Amino acid sequence: MLKLQVDIDHNSGFCFGVVYAIEMAEEILNDEGYLYCLGDIVHNDEEVKRLTQKGLVIINHEELSNLRDVKVLIRAHGEPPSTYELAINNNLTLIDASCPVVLKLQNRIKNSFDKEEKIYIYGKHGHAEVIGLLGQTQNKAVVFQDINELDIPSLPKSITLYSQTTKSTDKFYEINKVLNENGISINTNDTICRQVSNRDKELRDFASKFDHIVFVSGTKSSNGKVLYNVCKEKNPNTYFVSNADEVEKDWFEQNHTVGVCGATSTPMWLMEQVKDKLLTF
Repeated sequence: MLKLQVDIDHNSGFCFGVVYAIEMAEEILNDEGYLYCLGDIVHNDEEVKRLTQKGLVIINHEELSNLRDVKVLIRAHGEPPSTYELAINNNLTLIDASCPVVLKLQNRIKNSFDKEEKIYIYGKHGHAEVIGLLGQTQNKAVVFQDINELDIPSLPKSITLYSQTTKSTDKFYEINKVLNENGISINTNDTICRQVSNRDKELRDFASKFDHIVFVSGTKSSNGKVLYNVCKEKNPNTYFVSNADEVEKDWFEQNHTVGVCGATSTPMWLMEQVKDKLLTF
């Protein structure tokens, strides 16, 4: 036996937006036995599997357009206006679990668009939240996930800058600095969720306390990738796993301390399973 000492980071796990969406889904599943959900309710395959076993049916936008007279959950990432229009036309009842932070951002972007501002969004191409944000601008805003994508000399002299809610605050302010230095006037809107961005600081502190870190996240989670890298920077002995089966005994040595943490889309029960596996070594 390796006799590992294992602790879970209790600041890790679902953010309030995801908790809200899952609670809404479970309530309906308990009452009715099934519920349609537009896209994965959370970017974590293990949690999606748990909920689909309870009757959650994951659909895409094409499948949505063929549904009539049923309930459909809108997940925390939010949706563009076109989804709401379709729901009215198809007599769909939308269970709207859009995160309040995302909804506020959508409204701000819509107001900027109505004022004909030149809108740039720092976010991941094709991400569900970003698609919802773009929809507020009739898909006319510019999305970029790296400043190198922008041809700075050809940018307008004045822009309005927003961010996907789960991006890194440090990177966002670096982007601001570079644009400013290139003479661009920026109406900066820091729309990053503090519950997510504060995880950076908390995880740096947590990762420094252990010999090893096991970071638990779905591979689809962009927040997971960011936070994993935060841990890896602070503690090179950091391993990325999606479930307990991926944890390997030969990563560890006798009496080592191990910290288990995860993304805002990682359920606590999954981190508990990883801890239990580590304790068998």
